Amino acid sequence: MLQATGLEKSYGKLKVLNGVDISIQKGEMVAITGPSGAGKSTLLQILGTLDLPDTGNFTLDNVNVTELGAKKLAAFRNKNIGFVFQFHNLLPEFTALENICIPAFIAGTDEKLAKKNAEELLKLLGIAERANHKPSELSGGEQQRVAVARALMNNPKIIFADEPSGNLDSKNAEELHQLFVKLKTERQQTFVIVTHNEQLAAMADRWLTMKDGQLAKN
Repeated sequence: MLQATGLEKSYGKLKVLNGVDISIQKGEMVAITGPSGAGKSTLLQILGTLDLPDTGNFTLDNVNVTELGAKKLAAFRNKNIGFVFQFHNLLPEFTALENICIPAFIAGTDEKLAKKNAEELLKLLGIAERANHKPSELSGGEQQRVAVARALMNNPKIIFADEPSGNLDSKNAEELHQLFVKLKTERQQTFVIVTHNEQLAAMADRWLTMKDGQLAKN
């Protein structure tokens, strides 16, 4: 599903990625750990098409994303990629249901269908009763589940998660980790997860470590 070779990225004189090669199969959960500053988040930003490498080749679902223009890239990202971040980034003025619908609305999905799909995701993630609550009325764990539902909204090929449980207590973190495993098992959802949580990394199909801008198997 995803194939990247020779990815390099520098910011000024600082070289962050130094020839990264990575391939991801459909339905695979891959965890990436490593010290701060090793290049993990930069790699995730590039694989998620939020940034471009200086050099290297990158295809996702047989599409060379490095050759897409900005408009086509944005449409491709909306349709094929989901994101979960450490801080949920929910819009405070909207309900949980409305936040989940946003990617579908951007894609031009009919409002009735989008809300139906969002309701099904809320049910799948165990928070159906919180649909009409705003983020300030939700616990940290519930907010992150809403963020996961939003990432799933357009049935993406792959979800990139950057420290998804880093802002949660141990109980909510464990529940989120189990949710990822459930989604991988039941929906064949593909995940690439950057984390400092070794418990989560150990639950993945592959655990990679990043050091000095390069990847190695744990």
